[in-house]
Amino acid sequence: MEFVGRSEDLRVLEEQLRVVVEGRGGTRGRALIITGRRRVGKSRLVQEFCDRSGLPYVVFQATKGRSPAAERRDLAQAIACSALPGRQLVEGLEPADWNHALRSVAVAASEQSPCVVVLDEVPWLVEQDREFEGALQTAWDRHLSSRPILLILVGSDLSVMESLQEYGRPFFGRAARMTVRPLHLGDVAEMTGLSATDAVDALLITGGFPEVVRSWTPGMTRADFLRASLANPLSPLLASGELSMLGEFPAATLARAVLEAIGTGERTFAAIAKRAGVTGPLPSGTLAPIVNNLIAKRVVSVDLPLSTQPDTRNKRYRVADPYLRFWLAFLQRAVAESERGRPDMALRRIERSWTAWRGRAVEPIIRESLARLLPDDAWPETEAIGGWWNRRNNPEIDLVGADREPVAGQIHFVGSIKWLDSQPFDRHDYDALARDATFVPGTTPTTPKVAVSRAGVEPALPLDAIWTPEDLLAAWTSPPAAPRH
Repeated sequence: MEFVGRSEDLRVLEEQLRVVVEGRGGTRGRALIITGRRRVGKSRLVQEFCDRSGLPYVVFQATKGRSPAAERRDLAQAIACSALPGRQLVEGLEPADWNHALRSVAVAASEQSPCVVVLDEVPWLVEQDREFEGALQTAWDRHLSSRPILLILVGSDLSVMESLQEYGRPFFGRAARMTVRPLHLGDVAEMTGLSATDAVDALLITGGFPEVVRSWTPGMTRADFLRASLANPLSPLLASGELSMLGEFPAATLARAVLEAIGTGERTFAAIAKRAGVTGPLPSGTLAPIVNNLIAKRVVSVDLPLSTQPDTRNKRYRVADPYLRFWLAFLQRAVAESERGRPDMALRRIERSWTAWRGRAVEPIIRESLARLLPDDAWPETEAIGGWWNRRNNPEIDLVGADREPVAGQIHFVGSIKWLDSQPFDRHDYDALARDATFVPGTTPTTPKVAVSRAGVEPALPLDAIWTPEDLLAAWTSPPAAPRH
């Protein structure tokens, strides 16, 4: 299958390998920790990189719940079956511990010729054997770092992977870190063959998860993709979310209930507690650590109002990636409906709520795109893009551009997002923005007004900048042009 996208990720990996090949690091070897959500394409990316490198490599993937002895034996077998120059030296090896197993990597690697060594699903190795981390540090310091090896450690449990680099942990300070994110808007547009406007819809539905995006036949409309995917219970659109949820958040757990509450639209702590509770709201002492854990795993994001006044009381929570947000809102119920031959029910439910759901779901994508476009010549000091709201969400400002966050020194602009199919941003929208902007701390009557609109803007409105879907796409595909003023 053709590998599409990930050009920036491949560039980063190639640069890490170049440091090893050219001997430019502090040690001959180099270690890299790769994290990212499950099913985001980390293993596929690393395999593609290894294949393109043209160098000997070995890829070992751990198995959850397997005994450490079996894992060590499989690692030795993977090395023996690889193209590493000394692979024959470890044939039939049954390492007694992880020090022995990891030292065998150095035995099979050349002292002169570079190679790549990949350990995938590292959190499972850490979970299975408490001695793994210490053995990894010992093997790296005494054997691996002195050879031209690019050691890549891959894992989906972000909290575990990040803890490997914490001060006081054995591997602290020994590895660079890279996060593999879902495919971005430019990649999705390229793979689906859609216009900028329709590619945004495709990103909201697929979340940029490679397996789901690849199932979108180029040029297929949103309605046709949903119809075909919902009719197939095994389609990547339905199955990927179910597999991710089962792998990370088994049913009938409080974490699952909290995530479902957020995914179905609850944004405040109190509303989440009420929705996730069974006989009553979840106590704060129960909910807070669950939410914090979801944030640590990058499953949930927390937003704060952006203005010149600090405000930590009005946090708003959301599911971090668009696909899981879409799956929780619409597809979780659709799995059973598809299995019993009634995908039409899910399709009607999506179409009935699509416009309202999309209007909220598109906001983080737009803010992230503007954060790539800015600063520019028109807004040379704008380095933070957010929104603003009060406790009652009335008013609520979609866009706030500022010099910094979470507390701005200066507000550079305020703006509105209008993401409707055929209704442009009009005078009514502008008047509402001008009225509501006065509530944002740090604004004045002369604070510039901007708009992002799917269907264009009514002529002659006194806006200081306008961004279109094409501008958002350009943020991911080419040096962006200045917004229209």
